[in-house]
Formats: sequence, C-alpha cells, structure tokens
Amino acid sequence: MMPLAFADIGEEYMIQKVSGRPETRKHLENLGFVAGSNVTIVSTMGGNLIVKVKEARVAISAEMAQKIMI
Repeated sequence: MMPLAFADIGEEYMIQKVSGRPETRKHLENLGFVAGSNVTIVSTMGGNLIVKVKEARVAISAEMAQKIMI
C-alpha cells in the first residue's frame, strides 16, 4: 500500500483504506473515497490533486491524499 499522493497520473488504483481523524474520514467518504472504490489521478497542480472517483472529478490537497491508501 502507498498513499494516493504518490500515484502515477492516469493510472487507475483501488482504495484500500482511508485513515485520519473521524471527521476527516467522513469528509473523504462523502466525496466518494471509500475502500474498494477505484480512483484515478487526472492531474496535479502545486502539490494538490485532481482525482476522478465515482465518475466525478474532485480536487484534494496533498495532505488529504496522504490519508488515502491505495
């Protein structure tokens, strides 16, 4: 497993787990970041990520991406 922040652009990965404080995990879960879901990095900009998850594109910070394990 590795954090989503280290994923390659354009590759599809499966989320293994989401860590962090309960409110952080709930926020990410509401955005679609749940274990078993597929996720793809669309692009990076200034360390932040544009991620495709559940047919939606979501912008997350590098700090949040460290909490999503693939």
